[in-house]
Amino acid sequence: MKINSIELFTGAGGLALGLEKVGCHHRAMVEFNAQACDTIRLNMGRGQSLAKDWRLHQGDVRDVVYDDLIGSVELVAGGPPCQPFSMGGKARGRHDTRDMFPEAVRAIRELHPRCFVFENVKGLLRESFATYFNYIVLQLSYPTVDRRDDEDWTEHLSRLEKIHTGGHFPDVSYRVVYRLLNAADYGVPQYRHRVFIVGFRSDLELEWNFPAATHVLDKLLWEQWVTGEYWELHQVVKAKRPTIPKAVASRVAKLKSNYSLFPPSGERYRTVRDAIAGLPDPSMPNDIPNHEFRDGARPYPGHTGSPLDEPSKALKAGAHGVPGGENMIAFPDGSFRYYTAREAARIQTFPDDYVFAGAWTESMRQIGNAVPVLLAETVGQSIVTSTCFM
Repeated sequence: MKINSIELFTGAGGLALGLEKVGCHHRAMVEFNAQACDTIRLNMGRGQSLAKDWRLHQGDVRDVVYDDLIGSVELVAGGPPCQPFSMGGKARGRHDTRDMFPEAVRAIRELHPRCFVFENVKGLLRESFATYFNYIVLQLSYPTVDRRDDEDWTEHLSRLEKIHTGGHFPDVSYRVVYRLLNAADYGVPQYRHRVFIVGFRSDLELEWNFPAATHVLDKLLWEQWVTGEYWELHQVVKAKRPTIPKAVASRVAKLKSNYSLFPPSGERYRTVRDAIAGLPDPSMPNDIPNHEFRDGARPYPGHTGSPLDEPSKALKAGAHGVPGGENMIAFPDGSFRYYTAREAARIQTFPDDYVFAGAWTESMRQIGNAVPVLLAETVGQSIVTSTCFM
């Protein structure tokens, strides 16, 4: 089954890849950043299995005309720029010219898809943005109730609130839900918290919920510090195994007491070691794309890298370069080195045959901005298998 979709704010393609894997056919993909577009084109040209038939439009989403797609798009997806709401940025929200949620709403208003899915940083849920976030959700719920020329956004919000509470809904409306998801809970080897906003057209009368978590930290701790099977899997001899970190020692003791002979349920969290297994030492010659060694990694207070045997810290892409602390591996022997772009791509669950254009800093920026492919696939699978598309 192929589901006709479009994707806005495509970036390097993480969300697009995940949705493509579950049956979406991207009739159009819109991205402004030239380097990210280079990556998309590179993979299209290489015939990468998921990307080979993509149709990329490089340009400003505000200039996109949807006339040729009206009536043919079933799903709209995208990750509006996160900088207006990121805890690592200036967090100017609606005052930031990069706030593209109005364009996400416009796409829904003009295309009337069966459903949509948008992703953003957890900073979107901070208290200072609460009123504006409510405004975003209500606009997505009633996209045809457009803002008038003589209204400011708070007046428009008030009008949307009256519609929402009054029960007299426009012909086209959406049932919208949102949730803060941790990618590690779904098998991504990374602690990455992101907001997903999903909406289904109201006339479908669909009941839907976010997929349940599949992976748990306790199972990882059990296999590391109770049974030792994690170390056996990775062929780490006892003499080279690290000691139990103080931060989890009491939790491990409690696990031993509570579960005794039986392990916690669920799959275990995946770690950096899991993610990069099979890749050669990047300091040695290799022909793996994006797997070049980069020297100079140094820890400093607040930026101490990602321990090898835990899920990675969230990869980031700062406005003024790539933050070093989040993009380093901290080895058990006390040494550090930067992730290669290929290792970072694995942390973000990109396939190994998906290649990134540009030097290390640019590739890492694209990867850090991306939606983890596996998380996109997991959420996408729950959407496309709903009765919305049956």
